[in-house]
Amino acid sequence: MSKKILVLTGSPRKDGNSELLAEAFIKGAETAGHKVTKFECGHKNIKPCIACNACYSKDGACVLGDDFNELAPLLEHSEMIVLVTPMYWFTFPAQLKAGLDKMYALLIGGHQSLIQESMLVVCGEGGESDFEGLVKTYQMIARYQKWKESGILVAPAVLEKGDILKTDFLEKAEQMGRAVK
Repeated sequence: MSKKILVLTGSPRKDGNSELLAEAFIKGAETAGHKVTKFECGHKNIKPCIACNACYSKDGACVLGDDFNELAPLLEHSEMIVLVTPMYWFTFPAQLKAGLDKMYALLIGGHQSLIQESMLVVCGEGGESDFEGLVKTYQMIARYQKWKESGILVAPAVLEKGDILKTDFLEKAEQMGRAVK
């Protein structure tokens, strides 16, 4: 059974480690027959939520008129979300966090998302314990959204562009994509 998968990326760096991980996951998921849409939060203009509660009151999900209005329909119509990101200061980069924060608009605007399942793929400098804050935040978001957590891949000790190529994490990300049921 084919799923509509939304891959949200957080890095502003082109061809960086997390982008390579996203592409590997997408390759695996598409090989398994799934329809994948990639949305690059790191290359979009998503302003921080200002809690104005005017969501969906004008053209689009957010009255600020930013690129969240492109993301909102993808969130509404996807069945699975996969967050692929570098770790910045022990959590999500601001670019991805802005997109996640604005999911609030769906609640305020009375719009339902089809998302039932989620995965996390994260890379960055440091050891595995350095990722605990980001992983815990992801788990809390998934629990709040009532998403079934279907996998977490942490790729530690990758900092410089291309470091991921010296590991087996691209293969693991591709396997995660192929394993989506």
